[in-house]
Amino acid sequence: MRKRTRGCRMTRALLLLLLAVLPFRQLTAQSLASRLTRLLDRAPFDRQLWGIALVDESGRVLYERNGDKLFIPASNTKLLVTAVAAARLGPDFTVTTSVYPAGPVRDGVVQGDLVLYGRGDPTFSKRCYAVDTTAAGACEHEPFRRFRALADSLRARGIRAVAGDVVGDGSYFDPQLVHPGWETYDVNWWYAAPVGALGFNDNSLDLTFAPGPQPGAPAQIAFTPDFGDVVLENRTVTVPAAEEETIDFFRAPGTERIWGQGTVAQGGKPSTQYFAVRDPNRFAAQALRAALQQAGIAVRGETRSTTDSMLYAAARRGPALAESRSRPLRDWIFPVLNTSQNLFAELLVKQLGRRYGSAGSWDEGLAVTRRFLIDSMGVDSTQFAQSDGSGLSSTNLVSPLAFTKVLRSIRRHPNFAAFGPGMPVSGKRGSLLRRFTGTPLEGRVVAKTGSIGRVHTLSGWIERPGGRRLAFSVQANHHTLPSKVMLAQIDSIVVEMGK
Repeated sequence: MRKRTRGCRMTRALLLLLLAVLPFRQLTAQSLASRLTRLLDRAPFDRQLWGIALVDESGRVLYERNGDKLFIPASNTKLLVTAVAAARLGPDFTVTTSVYPAGPVRDGVVQGDLVLYGRGDPTFSKRCYAVDTTAAGACEHEPFRRFRALADSLRARGIRAVAGDVVGDGSYFDPQLVHPGWETYDVNWWYAAPVGALGFNDNSLDLTFAPGPQPGAPAQIAFTPDFGDVVLENRTVTVPAAEEETIDFFRAPGTERIWGQGTVAQGGKPSTQYFAVRDPNRFAAQALRAALQQAGIAVRGETRSTTDSMLYAAARRGPALAESRSRPLRDWIFPVLNTSQNLFAELLVKQLGRRYGSAGSWDEGLAVTRRFLIDSMGVDSTQFAQSDGSGLSSTNLVSPLAFTKVLRSIRRHPNFAAFGPGMPVSGKRGSLLRRFTGTPLEGRVVAKTGSIGRVHTLSGWIERPGGRRLAFSVQANHHTLPSKVMLAQIDSIVVEMGK
């Protein structure tokens, strides 16, 4: 008995000595690894692919699982283009939308077409550009406002009529408006809206629907803005309140003929969905024409668009009749990160291609992005392959360690002010509003969300007590679980990282 007791005491003493000698950080890492392993390897989460990286401010890896492997990142893709745009363009970058006469102005009449020339301004839209929506200038409540200002400027110059057409000239960017990697159904909706050098109202119609007066009656459907070219057919029916609501909207390919079909449950509140237009350059020209009419300026011709850069080159060499300056780049980036606005992200890609490449196209913009990520941010070229700016395409691939590299790099960059305020914060307005609430990380997770079919991601920073920041990326691919279950699991992983 004595020998056993003496042996136990010696073992305990050796253990205490080992604990004193081993670095505290190593023990903490071991503890973190065991906690995360338990979370990741328990059913049903052990049947999917996990990509995880956690690094400290010096870049030291605290934990990783498949950290250098390629994963479909969904909207975490937006971190790449916004980081590069912030670094290259800066927070105060703006563009100008111009109105040119394609002919002389005589006696208040433009003797030719009136050309609206866009340079990729996404902010002709109704939205808020800051977390504090009560701050002066934070929100734009009227998407027509700046078109009305253009029309008022023309009126003040004595313009009373346009003899020709109103033309939306989108030739600043390439003519490809829809990304080839997007799903056919998706391109009907706001999150896959066409990407042109001109835009208005997020290049979408606001479709509002509500139940009819009684079961069997068609639902009530309306849309704005209505410029007279969209035909909406109502194939819906109102059903009793207990029945399932199945309403959906479709477009005849290549047309502006839209129909709604399915059921709307009685007693439900009005709801709004956002249906993409086909031609954003013409859509913006229609908005200008409506503003001209309100200002008392007559247009005798049609409303149309072009992406031919030579067609109105001569008009653009002359002085503009009126111009409108965009909101600064920090306001472009805010909705991309805070609420995951896809259109703004894709416009950033084309803007980078136009400014630093050979064309305002996806190919050129992504090439510019790639070069900067590798050469200036030190991202391993084998750890990412980008197809679009928003992450809507399932062919984007980024490793968790690549994301942490980008996050650490932009955090140190002088132009971080264009990027940082857009990142969602747990428990605050944005895509993390209802996540991490009631946990020790409420208000201390600053991260971008991501979600497409069978994919959920979250990448950003954990704010540690004392001001330390840990960069992390959690990517879950090829899962079949409900979104609520996956989000709860990802949040549990991040909470463990923050302990």
